[in-house]
Amino acid sequence: MDLKIRVLGSAAGGGFPQWNCNCFNCDGLRHGRIRAQARTQSSIAVSENGSDWVLINASPDILAQIRAFPGLQPARAVRDSGICAVLLMDAQIDHVTGLLMLRERSTRLPIHATREVLNDLGSGLPLLDVLAHYCGVERHPIVPGDGTFRIEPLHRTDFRAIALDSKAPPYSPHRNDPHPGDNIGLEIIDAASGRSVFYAPGLGAISPAVRAAMLRAEVVLVDGTFWTEDEMITLGLSKKPATEMGHLPQSGPGGMIEVLDALPAARKILIHINNSNPILREDSPQRAILAEHGIEVATDNMEIDL
Repeated sequence: MDLKIRVLGSAAGGGFPQWNCNCFNCDGLRHGRIRAQARTQSSIAVSENGSDWVLINASPDILAQIRAFPGLQPARAVRDSGICAVLLMDAQIDHVTGLLMLRERSTRLPIHATREVLNDLGSGLPLLDVLAHYCGVERHPIVPGDGTFRIEPLHRTDFRAIALDSKAPPYSPHRNDPHPGDNIGLEIIDAASGRSVFYAPGLGAISPAVRAAMLRAEVVLVDGTFWTEDEMITLGLSKKPATEMGHLPQSGPGGMIEVLDALPAARKILIHINNSNPILREDSPQRAILAEHGIEVATDNMEIDL
Protein backbone atom coordinates (compact mmCIF):
# COMPACT_ATOMS: atom_id res chain seq x y z
CA MET A 1 0.00 0.00 0.00
CA ASP A 2 1.25 3.51 -0.80
CA LEU A 3 2.26 5.83 1.99
CA LYS A 4 -0.80 7.95 2.72
CA ILE A 5 -0.96 11.52 3.96
CA ARG A 6 -4.24 13.05 5.05
CA VAL A 7 -4.66 16.80 5.51
CA LEU A 8 -6.79 17.08 8.65
CA GLY A 9 -6.68 20.87 8.83
CA SER A 10 -5.33 23.41 6.34
CA ALA A 11 -5.83 26.80 8.03
CA ALA A 12 -3.50 28.84 10.20
CA GLY A 13 -4.20 29.50 13.88
CA GLY A 14 -7.82 30.45 14.50
CA GLY A 15 -9.10 28.48 11.51
CA PHE A 16 -11.29 29.87 8.75
CA PRO A 17 -13.47 31.71 9.44
CA GLN A 18 -11.71 32.84 12.58
CA TRP A 19 -14.13 33.10 15.48
CA ASN A 20 -13.60 36.81 16.17
CA CYS A 21 -12.66 38.08 12.71
CA ASN A 22 -14.83 40.15 10.37
CA CYS A 23 -12.33 40.61 7.57
CA PHE A 24 -13.56 40.35 3.97
CA ASN A 25 -12.85 36.63 3.83
CA CYS A 26 -14.34 35.60 7.19
CA ASP A 27 -17.45 37.76 6.90
CA GLY A 28 -17.88 36.74 3.27
CA LEU A 29 -17.75 33.03 4.10
CA ARG A 30 -20.22 33.36 6.98
CA HIS A 31 -22.74 35.12 4.75
CA GLY A 32 -22.15 33.15 1.56
CA ARG A 33 -20.73 36.09 -0.37
CA ILE A 34 -17.48 34.45 -1.45
CA ARG A 35 -16.53 31.13 -3.04
CA ALA A 36 -14.45 29.46 -0.34
CA GLN A 37 -14.35 26.47 2.01
CA ALA A 38 -14.23 26.53 5.79
CA ARG A 39 -11.00 25.14 7.21
CA THR A 40 -9.81 23.84 10.56
CA GLN A 41 -6.37 24.51 12.04
CA SER A 42 -3.32 22.96 10.46
CA SER A 43 -2.51 19.27 10.99
CA ILE A 44 -1.79 16.18 8.89
CA ALA A 45 -1.68 12.43 9.51
CA VAL A 46 0.55 9.75 7.97
CA SER A 47 -0.18 6.03 7.56
CA GLU A 48 1.09 2.94 5.76
CA ASN A 49 -1.95 0.69 6.24
CA GLY A 50 -4.89 3.09 6.62
CA SER A 51 -5.46 2.03 10.25
CA ASP A 52 -2.42 3.24 12.19
CA TRP A 53 -1.75 6.96 11.84
CA VAL A 54 1.00 9.28 13.06
CA LEU A 55 -0.62 12.60 13.87
CA ILE A 56 1.64 15.51 12.94
CA ASN A 57 0.66 18.42 15.17
CA ALA A 58 -2.38 18.24 17.44
CA SER A 59 -4.73 21.06 16.49
CA PRO A 60 -7.33 22.51 18.88
CA ASP A 61 -9.81 21.24 16.24
CA ILE A 62 -8.71 17.60 16.62
CA LEU A 63 -12.14 16.31 17.72
CA ALA A 64 -13.84 17.81 14.64
CA GLN A 65 -11.03 16.42 12.47
CA ILE A 66 -11.49 12.91 13.91
CA ARG A 67 -15.24 13.11 13.27
CA ALA A 68 -14.54 14.13 9.66
CA PHE A 69 -12.13 11.24 9.09
CA PRO A 70 -13.31 7.75 10.14
CA GLY A 71 -9.80 6.39 9.46
CA LEU A 72 -8.70 7.84 12.79
CA GLN A 73 -11.37 5.71 14.51
CA PRO A 74 -10.92 2.14 13.16
CA ALA A 75 -13.07 0.55 15.93
CA ARG A 76 -10.90 -2.53 16.56
CA ALA A 77 -11.93 -2.54 20.23
CA VAL A 78 -14.53 -0.98 22.53
CA ARG A 79 -12.12 1.92 23.12
CA ASP A 80 -9.81 2.46 20.15
CA SER A 81 -7.98 5.09 18.11
CA GLY A 82 -6.10 5.08 14.85
CA ILE A 83 -3.68 7.64 16.32
CA CYS A 84 -0.59 5.59 17.19
CA ALA A 85 1.69 8.55 17.99
CA VAL A 86 1.97 12.33 17.73
CA LEU A 87 4.87 14.25 16.17
CA LEU A 88 5.05 17.96 17.01
CA MET A 89 6.69 20.46 14.66
CA ASP A 90 6.79 23.21 17.28
CA ALA A 91 5.09 24.21 20.54
CA GLN A 92 2.68 26.79 19.11
CA ILE A 93 -0.79 26.85 20.71
CA ASP A 94 -2.52 25.92 17.44
CA HIS A 95 -0.29 22.84 17.05
CA VAL A 96 -0.30 21.36 20.56
CA THR A 97 -3.48 22.06 22.53
CA GLY A 98 -5.31 19.22 20.80
CA LEU A 99 -3.18 16.88 22.93
CA LEU A 100 -5.55 17.55 25.82
CA MET A 101 -8.43 16.07 23.81
CA LEU A 102 -6.53 12.76 23.58
CA ARG A 103 -6.37 12.38 27.38
CA GLU A 104 -8.93 9.53 27.44
CA ARG A 105 -6.56 7.24 25.56
CA SER A 106 -6.22 3.84 27.27
CA THR A 107 -2.43 3.65 26.82
CA ARG A 108 0.36 6.19 27.15
CA LEU A 109 0.57 8.59 24.21
CA PRO A 110 3.91 8.54 22.35
CA ILE A 111 4.97 12.12 21.61
CA HIS A 112 7.90 12.82 19.30
CA ALA A 113 9.32 16.35 19.44
CA THR A 114 12.58 18.22 19.84
CA ARG A 115 13.93 18.76 23.35
CA GLU A 116 13.10 22.46 23.01
CA VAL A 117 9.44 21.68 22.31
CA LEU A 118 9.27 19.04 25.06
CA ASN A 119 10.79 21.53 27.50
CA ASP A 120 8.28 24.24 26.56
CA LEU A 121 5.43 21.76 27.04
CA GLY A 122 6.81 20.92 30.46
CA SER A 123 7.32 24.51 31.65
CA GLY A 124 5.71 27.48 29.89
CA LEU A 125 2.66 25.43 28.84
CA PRO A 126 2.83 22.21 30.92
CA LEU A 127 0.54 20.04 28.79
CA LEU A 128 2.70 16.96 29.25
CA ASP A 129 2.48 17.21 33.04
CA VAL A 130 -1.30 17.50 32.76
CA LEU A 131 -1.51 14.46 30.47
CA ALA A 132 0.59 12.49 32.97
CA HIS A 133 -2.47 12.53 35.25
CA TYR A 134 -4.65 11.01 32.52
CA CYS A 135 -3.34 8.69 29.79
CA GLY A 136 0.34 9.43 30.42
CA VAL A 137 2.95 10.17 27.78
CA GLU A 138 6.06 8.62 26.27
CA ARG A 139 8.58 11.33 25.36
CA HIS A 140 10.69 10.67 22.27
CA PRO A 141 13.21 13.46 21.64
CA ILE A 142 13.94 14.43 18.04
CA VAL A 143 17.35 15.85 17.11
CA PRO A 144 17.19 17.99 13.92
CA GLY A 145 19.88 17.10 11.41
CA ASP A 146 20.63 13.79 13.13
CA GLY A 147 19.61 11.46 10.30
CA THR A 148 16.31 9.65 9.91
CA PHE A 149 14.13 8.03 12.56
CA ARG A 150 11.05 5.81 12.62
CA ILE A 151 7.84 5.80 14.63
CA GLU A 152 6.19 2.52 15.58
CA PRO A 153 4.21 0.75 14.22
CA LEU A 154 5.15 2.31 10.87
CA HIS A 155 7.97 0.13 9.57
CA ARG A 156 8.80 1.55 6.13
CA THR A 157 8.47 5.27 6.75
CA ASP A 158 11.52 7.37 7.58
CA PHE A 159 11.26 10.83 9.10
CA ARG A 160 13.99 13.48 9.01
CA ALA A 161 13.76 16.73 11.00
CA ILE A 162 15.34 19.95 9.75
CA ALA A 163 15.74 22.96 12.05
CA LEU A 164 14.00 26.10 10.80
CA ASP A 165 14.84 29.73 11.51
CA SER A 166 12.06 30.69 13.89
CA LYS A 167 11.13 31.73 17.41
CA ALA A 168 9.62 29.74 20.25
CA PRO A 169 5.99 30.59 21.18
CA PRO A 170 5.26 33.79 23.13
CA TYR A 171 4.81 31.79 26.37
CA SER A 172 8.21 30.09 26.08
CA PRO A 173 10.88 30.99 28.68
CA HIS A 174 13.32 31.50 25.76
CA ARG A 175 10.99 33.39 23.41
CA ASN A 176 13.68 36.01 22.72
CA ASP A 177 16.54 33.51 22.63
CA PRO A 178 15.81 31.26 19.60
CA HIS A 179 17.05 27.67 19.67
CA PRO A 180 17.56 25.40 16.61
CA GLY A 181 14.80 23.00 17.71
CA ASP A 182 12.04 25.55 18.29
CA ASN A 183 10.53 24.82 14.90
CA ILE A 184 11.27 22.06 12.41
CA GLY A 185 10.51 21.11 8.84
CA LEU A 186 9.92 17.44 8.22
CA GLU A 187 10.85 15.03 5.46
CA ILE A 188 8.47 12.05 5.29
CA ILE A 189 10.13 9.33 3.25
CA ASP A 190 8.79 6.09 1.80
CA ALA A 191 11.78 3.85 2.54
CA ALA A 192 10.78 1.37 -0.20
CA SER A 193 10.62 3.87 -3.06
CA GLY A 194 12.75 6.72 -1.72
CA ARG A 195 10.02 9.23 -2.57
CA SER A 196 9.43 11.95 0.00
CA VAL A 197 7.15 14.75 1.15
CA PHE A 198 8.61 17.90 2.67
CA TYR A 199 6.22 19.38 5.22
CA ALA A 200 6.71 22.81 6.80
CA PRO A 201 3.55 24.72 7.82
CA GLY A 202 5.68 27.48 9.34
CA LEU A 203 8.54 28.60 7.09
CA GLY A 204 10.04 32.06 7.30
CA ALA A 205 13.33 31.54 5.45
CA ILE A 206 14.84 29.03 3.04
CA SER A 207 18.10 27.69 4.48
CA PRO A 208 20.42 25.45 2.45
CA ALA A 209 19.14 22.38 4.36
CA VAL A 210 15.52 23.32 3.66
CA ARG A 211 16.22 23.95 -0.02
CA ALA A 212 17.96 20.56 -0.32
CA ALA A 213 14.97 18.80 1.25
CA MET A 214 12.57 20.62 -1.07
CA LEU A 215 14.66 19.63 -4.08
CA ARG A 216 14.53 15.97 -3.00
CA ALA A 217 10.78 15.93 -2.46
CA GLU A 218 8.11 14.47 -4.71
CA VAL A 219 5.55 16.59 -2.85
CA VAL A 220 6.21 19.93 -1.15
CA LEU A 221 3.57 20.87 1.44
CA VAL A 222 4.60 24.23 2.84
CA ASP A 223 3.68 27.51 4.47
CA GLY A 224 0.85 29.35 2.72
CA THR A 225 0.01 31.74 5.57
CA PHE A 226 0.19 35.14 3.86
CA TRP A 227 0.00 36.43 0.30
CA THR A 228 1.97 39.64 0.93
CA GLU A 229 4.58 40.76 3.43
CA ASP A 230 2.33 43.57 4.77
CA GLU A 231 -0.99 41.69 4.58
CA MET A 232 -1.86 41.88 8.29
CA ILE A 233 -0.72 45.50 8.54
CA THR A 234 -2.77 46.61 5.52
CA LEU A 235 -5.91 44.95 6.90
CA GLY A 236 -5.39 46.43 10.36
CA LEU A 237 -5.08 42.98 11.94
CA SER A 238 -1.49 43.28 13.22
CA LYS A 239 1.49 45.61 13.25
CA LYS A 240 3.91 42.87 12.22
CA PRO A 241 4.99 41.89 8.67
CA ALA A 242 4.81 38.27 7.55
CA THR A 243 8.49 37.40 7.90
CA GLU A 244 8.63 38.83 11.42
CA MET A 245 5.80 36.44 12.28
CA GLY A 246 7.84 33.53 10.88
CA HIS A 247 6.14 33.14 7.50
CA LEU A 248 7.47 33.67 3.97
CA PRO A 249 4.73 35.37 1.89
CA GLN A 250 3.78 33.90 -1.46
CA SER A 251 4.18 37.02 -3.60
CA GLY A 252 7.09 39.38 -4.20
CA PRO A 253 10.82 38.83 -4.82
CA GLY A 254 12.09 35.78 -2.97
CA GLY A 255 8.54 34.79 -2.01
CA MET A 256 7.16 31.27 -1.88
CA ILE A 257 5.98 31.29 -5.50
CA GLU A 258 9.50 32.10 -6.66
CA VAL A 259 10.92 29.37 -4.39
CA LEU A 260 8.45 26.75 -5.61
CA ASP A 261 9.00 27.66 -9.27
CA ALA A 262 12.62 26.49 -8.90
CA LEU A 263 11.65 23.02 -7.67
CA PRO A 264 11.12 19.81 -9.68
CA ALA A 265 8.49 18.46 -7.27
CA ALA A 266 5.50 16.75 -8.90
CA ARG A 267 3.12 18.51 -6.50
CA LYS A 268 3.48 21.86 -4.77
CA ILE A 269 0.83 22.56 -2.14
CA LEU A 270 0.31 25.46 0.27
CA ILE A 271 -1.01 24.75 3.77
CA HIS A 272 -1.49 26.74 7.03
CA ILE A 273 -3.43 29.48 5.22
CA ASN A 274 -4.39 32.53 7.24
CA ASN A 275 -7.98 33.75 7.21
CA SER A 276 -6.78 37.04 5.66
CA ASN A 277 -5.16 35.43 2.60
CA PRO A 278 -7.00 36.10 -0.70
CA ILE A 279 -6.01 32.62 -2.01
CA LEU A 280 -8.84 31.24 0.15
CA ARG A 281 -11.26 32.71 -2.40
CA GLU A 282 -11.46 30.20 -5.21
CA ASP A 283 -12.17 32.86 -7.86
CA SER A 284 -9.60 35.42 -6.70
CA PRO A 285 -6.86 36.73 -9.02
CA GLN A 286 -4.29 35.47 -6.52
CA ARG A 287 -5.69 31.95 -6.75
CA ALA A 288 -5.45 32.16 -10.54
CA ILE A 289 -1.79 33.18 -10.25
CA LEU A 290 -1.08 30.09 -8.15
CA ALA A 291 -2.79 27.90 -10.76
CA GLU A 292 -0.60 29.41 -13.48
CA HIS A 293 2.44 28.33 -11.46
CA GLY A 294 1.07 24.82 -10.82
CA ILE A 295 0.64 25.45 -7.09
CA GLU A 296 -2.29 23.89 -5.21
CA VAL A 297 -4.06 25.18 -2.10
CA ALA A 298 -4.64 22.53 0.56
CA THR A 299 -8.14 21.82 1.79
CA ASP A 300 -9.29 19.89 4.82
CA ASN A 301 -9.59 16.17 4.01
CA MET A 302 -7.18 16.37 1.04
CA GLU A 303 -5.43 13.02 0.51
CA ILE A 304 -1.89 12.58 -0.83
CA ASP A 305 -0.57 9.17 -1.87
CA LEU A 306 3.19 8.94 -2.16
